Amino acid sequence: MKKDIIILGIESSCDDTSAAVLRNGVLLSNVTAGQAVHEAYGGVVPELASRAHQQNIVPVVDTALKRAGVSREELSAVAFTRGPGLMGSLLVGVSFAKGFARALNIPLIDVNHLSAHVLAHFIQEPAEEIPVPKYPYLCLLVSGGNSQIIRVNSYKDMEILGQTIDDAAGEAIDKCSKVMGLGYPGGPIIDRLARQGNPTAYSFAKPQISGYDYSFSGLKTSFLYSLRQWIAENPHFIEENKEDLAASLEKTVVDILMHKLEKAVKDTGITEVAVAGGVSANTGLRNAFKEYAARHGWNIYIPKFGYTTDNAAMIAITGHFKYLDGDFCNIDLPAYSRVTLS
Repeated sequence: MKKDIIILGIESSCDDTSAAVLRNGVLLSNVTAGQAVHEAYGGVVPELASRAHQQNIVPVVDTALKRAGVSREELSAVAFTRGPGLMGSLLVGVSFAKGFARALNIPLIDVNHLSAHVLAHFIQEPAEEIPVPKYPYLCLLVSGGNSQIIRVNSYKDMEILGQTIDDAAGEAIDKCSKVMGLGYPGGPIIDRLARQGNPTAYSFAKPQISGYDYSFSGLKTSFLYSLRQWIAENPHFIEENKEDLAASLEKTVVDILMHKLEKAVKDTGITEVAVAGGVSANTGLRNAFKEYAARHGWNIYIPKFGYTTDNAAMIAITGHFKYLDGDFCNIDLPAYSRVTLS
């Protein structure tokens, strides 16, 4: 009888502590503890994040195992985020994973955080069979720290076709939200307000960058200078127009993202198209994906909301593929804070 492959995934790259358990690629549990402490600072404070991970890691892993109905002795391997991310946060997850795997005498699997986002589409759930992309496919990876168009030839063969040369899409949205005094994180706030606003009320700068690369610093600057001018004329401008501002900002970001993706699809001829990362939770981007798919005949893959932000399920599914290949890592491998896909 074939033995089940049961992977424990651990994710701690930023401010979410997450653990998940997969059996043969099927998700049994996915537990995440957030960190509200950062809201008061308008962004993630690395030192506070690492301390919170230390408090959360044991109860999160324990809860994930209990919800999965799996004992530690049944685990086949431990997969963990090795990078990129905040070094202090990563070290908590990496150190725990190494100690846990050593105590159980099971293999360790290091996972690239960005690759895991791209592979989140392969997570299966017990109650339904989720359609998965066919290789090769294109993936638009958009988050607070990354905006990339990636050609995915296999789970271990990914090529970056284009990426941001400055700010990422999520970063630009967060900063514009902060300028408006709307709070942190800005993505969900802008999304909510945009549903009530007019997306063509205002226009902002769109960069003219060659190839498939992105740039969002010009948009951010254009938004800031426009806002200053409007506030000078009317001190209550933001409060009176925040819905239209949010909708117009969202539309500009989505237009920039989709224009380059459309070009990549046309040039490569690949019509299997996915979106991933935290910004893939945005309603405007999801709607645009569906509109482009209907217009151009794309087969699209949009992750469930729980798989858009940082989560251990995507770490575990990547670990599952690497386990099948016998691709394990040594216990002395260090975490890394900055790297592209690998």
